[in-house]
Amino acid sequence: MRWLGMLWLGIPALAWWPAAAGAAPFGWADVVALAERRAAAAYEKPADIPDFLRELPYEQARRFRFLPERRLWRAGNASFQVSFIAPVRHLNHPVKIHRIAADGVHQVPFERDDFDFGDPELAKRIPPDLGFVGLRVEHGGKRDEHQTVVEFSAASYFRGVGRDGVLGQWARGLAIDTGLPSGEEFPLFTQFWLEQPRPDATSLRIYALLEGPRVTGGYEFLITPGSATGIAVRAELFPREAMGMVGIAPLTSMFFYGENTARPLGQWRPELHNSDGLLINDGHGEWLWRPLLNPRVPQLYEFAVHDVRGFGLLQRDRRFDAYEDGDASYERRPSAWVALHKPAGAGRIVLVEIPSPDETNDNMVAFWSPRQPVAAGQRLRLEYELSFGDRPEPERTLAAVVNTLVGRAHSRERELPADAYRFAVDFAGGALGEVRDPDAPVLGDVTVAGGKVLEQYVEYLRAVGRWRLVFVARPEGEAGMEMRAFLRRGDQTLSETWSYHLPLVNSLTP
Repeated sequence: MRWLGMLWLGIPALAWWPAAAGAAPFGWADVVALAERRAAAAYEKPADIPDFLRELPYEQARRFRFLPERRLWRAGNASFQVSFIAPVRHLNHPVKIHRIAADGVHQVPFERDDFDFGDPELAKRIPPDLGFVGLRVEHGGKRDEHQTVVEFSAASYFRGVGRDGVLGQWARGLAIDTGLPSGEEFPLFTQFWLEQPRPDATSLRIYALLEGPRVTGGYEFLITPGSATGIAVRAELFPREAMGMVGIAPLTSMFFYGENTARPLGQWRPELHNSDGLLINDGHGEWLWRPLLNPRVPQLYEFAVHDVRGFGLLQRDRRFDAYEDGDASYERRPSAWVALHKPAGAGRIVLVEIPSPDETNDNMVAFWSPRQPVAAGQRLRLEYELSFGDRPEPERTLAAVVNTLVGRAHSRERELPADAYRFAVDFAGGALGEVRDPDAPVLGDVTVAGGKVLEQYVEYLRAVGRWRLVFVARPEGEAGMEMRAFLRRGDQTLSETWSYHLPLVNSLTP
């Protein structure tokens, strides 16, 4: 096998991965060796759970609860404790979970008495060897104050949350052919190994084995809770077959509608999403912000990058009155940022937007993908860091996009073409936040492919301390308009680059 390359995302030096004192009973080399052996054998599809559990109604399935007093490591009052998730409905592939202690590696047994299934008669039907489908890492200072900071469940999905937040969007171990007509492949985490932490530990290490028809992989996760929860990830992948589009550090979120779209008929909340935009740091000075859309037909966008530094799906609108939902708390859903601190080479950030009729589908996917396909027999080594929290992305001096408003340009006061659109893009923060003179020479730089700009101007919104770029554009052709815009003063760039696609199949009216 040959090396495809190395990605270093989120770790400043190799010494960041400390070696344990003495010989550990199981470690990084072991999970990598196991993944390599599995890659040399034929793929075995995992067993499914009984039909009655897969067909259980949602309201009954949501009653399944792991008992807090049965958490792993609770007896020692450790800062980290772990609860487990029972298979049910779409969580239908049991996994093996092991704990690594000083005296060796032990499989965590499934015990029906560890769960409250919400129905004594149903509990009797649960197989005694059912197994788990995932786990929740809980962290806190006292026995009864532990909160979930990371969850692993279903396929290779996992998610994190910072202090005082609520769980929202997901990450995945790997994405294969996501958004392509050929269909997507979902490799699975089939085994986990939990390294027992010291009682005062600030980080927790977990190993995982990834298995799928075309690839196997060994993974290591170092979880560090805080105001933003960090998850440092490294992996070695062993492809059995060629993979056309490999998604590295994939993020998966939900966008139903927002400020830049019409509110669907019958919806009472002003906005409804776990994330409202994609942010990319291209590594060469440009920060690009792409507001999300719930399209009428699936859309796949590629942003060519070289040595990209990071990307993320962010929830920028943190105001309660943007959602008016006291139960779901969308304003507290975490943003997710993937940090790449070493050269990643030529590649692309891919954004896939999938139509969704409601908020129950995670219909947004973003990932980094190498320019060249991965061949069978190549060995792919990955390292990156994920952060989940309110503001996990790096600080910068550029103003951020805080609003994208879209509507028809024609009105009683203005006789503009009926098929023209008006865009209002608000910028705030950074060095631009110190510019409060409405007569300051702040200019908008707008480019449109597939359309023509009819007029544009920039104004200072004194009431909210923001600068607004307004322009009117008219589509030309049938592919819709692809737009880019930013603010500048002379040759000085003042803001992120706003990027937007307006497909003609989308309607802006309810």
